Amino acid sequence: MALRSWRAARRRRREEALERPQYGWIWKPLLWLLALYLLVCVALGIWWSQPPAPFDVEQATLERRGELAYAPAARGTVSVATLATTVETLLDKPGGYLRNDIAPPGVWLDNMPNWELGVLRQSRDLARALPQMAEGDTGHLEEALEALLGDDRDWFYPSTEHRLEQAVEALDRQLGELGAEDPGFAPGQGVSTWLAAASARLDDLSRRLAASVGSHEALTELAVETESLPPRTPWYRVDDIFFEARGTGWALAQLLEGVQRDQADVLEATGAGAEWERLLAELAMTQRRLWSPVVLNGSGFGVFANHSLVMALHMTRARDLAAALAERLSEPPEALAPPEPVSAEDPVEPPVVEVETLEEAPVAPAPEALAAPEKAQPEAEQAAPAEDDRPE
Repeated sequence: MALRSWRAARRRRREEALERPQYGWIWKPLLWLLALYLLVCVALGIWWSQPPAPFDVEQATLERRGELAYAPAARGTVSVATLATTVETLLDKPGGYLRNDIAPPGVWLDNMPNWELGVLRQSRDLARALPQMAEGDTGHLEEALEALLGDDRDWFYPSTEHRLEQAVEALDRQLGELGAEDPGFAPGQGVSTWLAAASARLDDLSRRLAASVGSHEALTELAVETESLPPRTPWYRVDDIFFEARGTGWALAQLLEGVQRDQADVLEATGAGAEWERLLAELAMTQRRLWSPVVLNGSGFGVFANHSLVMALHMTRARDLAAALAERLSEPPEALAPPEPVSAEDPVEPPVVEVETLEEAPVAPAPEALAAPEKAQPEAEQAAPAEDDRPE
């Protein structure tokens, strides 16, 4: 009896378990999947936060020209190719363009999106100056500028990535037209305006970086007026401005190298080559490796470094060099300036041509002198030069 009742109770328990199942076991694989997803997002975030390496502007120009790589090209080819490669880097780097992401892990990142902002702003500044540099048709350059000036956070169509692709395509079309028959860019034209804009951009960054410093006494060696500083940067925004400055330095160094290749004769004629190299060296200092996992905002000689203050120092020096170059290149050098037109009223003298004179051949004496010589001449007269032997 007891055995029968025990079996009946066991059967009822099984039926109740089937009618009311317990799903507690499902949460374990879900937790494992969530942990794996977070681990992948962290790994991707670390990988995507690494800035791309600088590229060789000459190699990039050859690759972008394709079949026309070794054909003659007009002035401005390297500048346009460098700008196109800089914009394309925003799309091709690990993770692509992250500033408009609305899903993890891109939405959690802030260092790389601010780095992209610095690169994008420098690309816009050069895109504004390129139509002023060009002498021929600027339709493609205007199209590229219009695409770059869109909202940098659009994720819906037309997204920022779509407009960046349009800008690269327009620059590539302009690059294909810069052949030997195209007038290309004028010597030194528009470079001063672009450098002045770059100097203003660097000045704004240096002030925002300096505003994150707690004590204004630390800004003495930067020659920054504390009255003109913006409001103090919140602690959670210090790294944003720092990485925007790093992106600005990376892009400006690339674009300066491209313009340097096209305007080498202008820089040599104006004596600006040494200052140009110093500006590149100063921007290279902004790309040194950051050994700290976070951007620190410590004191000058304290335990922790002040990364914002160091970056502000490099931005200030680069600003001064860019402003000096803009002033030096404000007018084209006389050696490269076009010749002044000659008025019709002004007399035009023919050019002086050197004529090589030939030695005169000796003249043969007359037959009469050979036929009947009168008297023997004295020894003094016989020693006279050959010119005196000629008959009258």
